[in-house]
Amino acid sequence: MRLVGPSGEQVGIVPLAKALELAQEYDLDLVEVAATARPPVCKLMDYGKFKYESAMKAREARKNQAHTVIKEMKLRPKIDPHDYDTKKGHVVRFLKQGDKVKITIMFRGREQSRPELGFRLLQRLASDVEELGFIESNPKQDGRNMIMVLGPHKKKTEAMAEAREAQAARKAERQGPTPDAEPEGDTAEAPAAAAEAPAETPSEA
Repeated sequence: MRLVGPSGEQVGIVPLAKALELAQEYDLDLVEVAATARPPVCKLMDYGKFKYESAMKAREARKNQAHTVIKEMKLRPKIDPHDYDTKKGHVVRFLKQGDKVKITIMFRGREQSRPELGFRLLQRLASDVEELGFIESNPKQDGRNMIMVLGPHKKKTEAMAEAREAQAARKAERQGPTPDAEPEGDTAEAPAAAAEAPAETPSEA
């Protein structure tokens, strides 16, 4: 086997008995790290510590991993302009958060014979938010509905980092005005002084 020392140094190709002898000498475990290699590679290490560190790294990786969520927004082919702006605002917010958005156009009755209405509406929406997202799945008919999927330009991790920065900036702004509290104390004393002045006038009379 090819043996690697506890600090990562190459010990060389040694027989199993020699490797076990070295493991006992260092009070470490002999762990096979590359079974498919020829010859197989083993390393001298503290296996318990190795397992703990591996588990911690995996936990940290899971914590930092951001899952992209698919949001859904439903529209009608002949949507009111105000409703369209509202729905578009939601799509903008989702894309800024790094989420995908599934846009569904719902056809009813005779509207089903006018699929071009839904297609044009989807193209318009995609054009309105092109700075934030792109067409990941082109418009396609699905029964009575027409579906399109928009993907965000920013990754979820980037969007989360920006959101944390923005939150920290807002918090700093809220805490900022506190040093200006002193002038308020001066203005508060002014009425008190003014109140004392009239009290002296009767005594002079």
